[in-house]
Amino acid sequence: MILPAVRDRRMVTTRRGGTLTDEDHQLLALWAATCAEHVLELFEVEQPHDPRPRDAIEAARAWARGELAMMQARALGGHAMGAARPLAGSARFAAYAAGQAACVGHVAEHDLGAAAYAIKAVRATAPDDPGAGRAERDWQRSQLPPPIRALVLDDQARRDDICWSVFSD
Repeated sequence: MILPAVRDRRMVTTRRGGTLTDEDHQLLALWAATCAEHVLELFEVEQPHDPRPRDAIEAARAWARGELAMMQARALGGHAMGAARPLAGSARFAAYAAGQAACVGHVAEHDLGAAAYAIKAVRATAPDDPGAGRAERDWQRSQLPPPIRALVLDDQARRDDICWSVFSD
């Protein structure tokens, strides 16, 4: 469960009573897609003929560009998560990251789902290396666009406990 019981208004779009602008919402989706794509190979090595996670990542980007309806992106995210279910380890987490990225248009807070699952995917490839997850987290943070950086870092601190503590040291 990566969604909080109480929503942060900063992560809710202005149309729904929050303060998140469309531009920042789109940046969250693009960042989530970048996080998911960074670990996509971990899925594709195990399932080279299954396009669902890659399609979900592209759906997140297409939604952010205004080329795909939110419900279509969300559906493709669900398909990526379906690809994850029968798997284990890094391949499963990488597919979940892609699915979460595609769902950011629906609920902005899925951005941390994409990031957290990507970190879990990296951790699963190196279970004896506690630095692997931190390196992935730090790489993700280096990809944050300046307009959303403070928002995401604050949200990571706020939701770290429900995101498997992947954002803390």
